[in-house]
Amino acid sequence: MEETEFDWHTEEFGASHRGRPGAVLPDGTEPKPVVFDSGSGTHFHQTSDWWVYDGHTRGAPRASALRGACSCGWRSSTLHPIDWQQAAAEGPEWYDTSGPHDDWKQHMTDVEHRSVPIPEDVTALLARLQERLDILADDAPLATLRIIAALESFTAEAGAVAAPTARADDQSWDTIATGLGLTESEARTRLHRYARSY
Repeated sequence: MEETEFDWHTEEFGASHRGRPGAVLPDGTEPKPVVFDSGSGTHFHQTSDWWVYDGHTRGAPRASALRGACSCGWRSSTLHPIDWQQAAAEGPEWYDTSGPHDDWKQHMTDVEHRSVPIPEDVTALLARLQERLDILADDAPLATLRIIAALESFTAEAGAVAAPTARADDQSWDTIATGLGLTESEARTRLHRYARSY
């Protein structure tokens, strides 16, 4: 089972766009996952975490660079050379991966720009509602829970109308996924869930 860590994520786009620094070999390719045999039967641990490609760990090849990588399949074209001496001295958790992170954030900006915009009045309303709920959660937790129940009810009703309507417009799954900023698989799952939620 692969257990690669995804270090970066956004609430809105969830599992569709989880990011991490990805290893790149000197020939420009992405290395295969490294397998760790724990000796306990058929269970193997696999990882593609960049720091295992140091040329020593379990016979893994030595990566020469990092790039931004996303669970959607996107890979940055910008390569950031790895200083293995510095990585060994600092440890992988402290090594500077801000370059790949910045590239992934730009990818997320692109995803957001391609998605259907949320109307400005709704964006402002959501921001005010979140601010108010943050205060109420401490001051009046039971009132907060009643508000959440009301929100769940009418968002479920709206979702049950919007999901089949989006499909009835004969839009392709690719168009729907792009509009929601999700992978096609995640878009299908979300619309199915919305359609059945009320």
